[in-house]
Amino acid sequence: MQTKAAKQALIDAGRWVSQQGWVPATGGNFSMKTDDGFVVTASGFDKGHLTPEQFLELDQHGQIVSGDGKPSAETALHLKLYELQPQAGCILHTHSVAATVLSRFIRSNQFSVTGYEMQKSLSGIKSHLDTLSIAIFDNDQDIPALAARVAKHHETYPVTHGVLIRGHGLYALGNSIFETRRHIEGLEFLFACELERIKLEGAVK
Repeated sequence: MQTKAAKQALIDAGRWVSQQGWVPATGGNFSMKTDDGFVVTASGFDKGHLTPEQFLELDQHGQIVSGDGKPSAETALHLKLYELQPQAGCILHTHSVAATVLSRFIRSNQFSVTGYEMQKSLSGIKSHLDTLSIAIFDNDQDIPALAARVAKHHETYPVTHGVLIRGHGLYALGNSIFETRRHIEGLEFLFACELERIKLEGAVK
């Protein structure tokens, strides 16, 4: 995709994600592959009101070639995920309440569900009887160290749809921005369902 079109696609996605309440304040960061490298959101901007000037352009090696803003430190995790999944074309990092709370509530290192028809919104999941698992990693301000842990996990359990960062949020990826948006919407539905299930089970005597 050309750089101009990639920026516009991310602007549109940012507006949609913001309307869902998944990127409060200036949280979140987005990226997309382009014909020349990558475009990423600059740090500190409301993702619901992005403009073309609020993006940085990176080359194939992740070096900034254009743009005046400051890149998020989390750009390094985006680049690592692209390296691990070469077919990925877009990554959207969000901060929903459900994803943030569940990632703290779940004590294991993965969010796993089965039995939901909505699981089939995730690429490769063919049945509600399949088990969908999303890895959870402890939050870390040392992003290269966090990226290294994700890469180590990927050696045994490939990252396919995204990862959760505990108390932080979701990194969703897909082959295109359309697939990434679908993955976010499907995952957020499942996160919300599981959060409701936990609350109901806790209320049952």
